[in-house]
Amino acid sequence: MTSLGTASAAPGEIDTGRLWVGETRDGTDIGLPVAVVNGAESGKTLYVQAASDGDELNGVGVIQRWLPELDPDAISGTILVTGIVNYHAFQVAEHRNPVDDTKMNRVYPGDEEGTSSERIAAATFEAATRADLAVDLHQGSTSRMINEVRVRCGRRHRRHQSCLELAKVFDCGHVLDQKGPDGQLARAAPDEGVPTIDPELGGCVGWDEQSIEYGRRGLWNVLKYYDFVEADAALSTQTRAGGFDQYGAPAGGLVDFEFDLGERVERGETLFSITDVFGRVKETVTADSEGIFWRTRRLPQVATGEYVCSVGTNIDSY
Repeated sequence: MTSLGTASAAPGEIDTGRLWVGETRDGTDIGLPVAVVNGAESGKTLYVQAASDGDELNGVGVIQRWLPELDPDAISGTILVTGIVNYHAFQVAEHRNPVDDTKMNRVYPGDEEGTSSERIAAATFEAATRADLAVDLHQGSTSRMINEVRVRCGRRHRRHQSCLELAKVFDCGHVLDQKGPDGQLARAAPDEGVPTIDPELGGCVGWDEQSIEYGRRGLWNVLKYYDFVEADAALSTQTRAGGFDQYGAPAGGLVDFEFDLGERVERGETLFSITDVFGRVKETVTADSEGIFWRTRRLPQVATGEYVCSVGTNIDSY
C-alpha cells in the first residue's frame, strides 16, 4: 500500500485524496488534491506537481488529461501527483499565495511549522523526496513564451547530468540550463538526490492546448524512458540556452516585435521598436548577442523601463 495524504493505493490501483496543509481563516481544513498510481509491478517512483504558481494552469491541464490515461496494471513503479500546489493563489487566479504574499517556488524545502507557503512547500517537498524523479510543471506565467524545460541545479551539481537527461527525455525541444534561485523545488530536490526538472509549458491566460500536449507527451516520455511502462522513448536533440538577455523599454508607447518566439536572433538585429499611438517610431532595441527569441510581454503597451522580452543566449545542442 502506498499513500500520499488521504490517497492510498495497493499495487494495481489508483486513488485520489487530499494532502492536508493547514486551515483557512474560518478554520476550514485546506487539502491539496493528490493522487497515487501504484503499479502492478515494482519499479521507480515519479513525483509530479502543478500550479506552484496559482495562475500557471497548463500543468493542471496536463494532469487532467494524463492521469486518466494511466493503467496501473500496465505500470511498473509508483506515481505520486499533487494536482494543485498553491491552493490559495489558484482559488483567486493569482501568481503568489495571497495569504502571505509569497511566491511558492522560492520557499523550498519549506517549514512544516512556518508560513502558509512554507507549510505547503514542506508537505510537497516530503512527497517529492520520496521519489526517484520529480517533474514540477510550470509555465511562463501569463506572458508569451516558448515551451521549454529548466534545469536549475547548476552545472557543477552532482545531479546535473541526471537532471539534464530528464530534461532531454521530457523533450520540449528547448532547455534552459541555468542555476535557479534559492527556494525552487528544482534547486532543492537535487540536493536530496532527486533529479528534478521544471518544464515551462508556454505562457498564456488560462491554458493553451498545444503547451498542454507538450506536457502530456513529456510525461509519457518519462514513463517510457525510465521503464514505468513497456515502450520505447526516442530522444530528440535539444537546443540548450545557458542564460537570458532581458530587454526593457527605453521609452513609453506600443511595442512592435521583429521576431516570433523560437526564432534565431543575431547580434545587432532589431528586436523591437516602440511607437507612439500614431505609429511614429520613438525607439528601436537591438540584440546584444546571438540567441533565440524566448519570451515576450503579452500586452503591447509599455512604460519606460518595463520588461519587454528575453533572448536565450549561450546556445548549443545536446
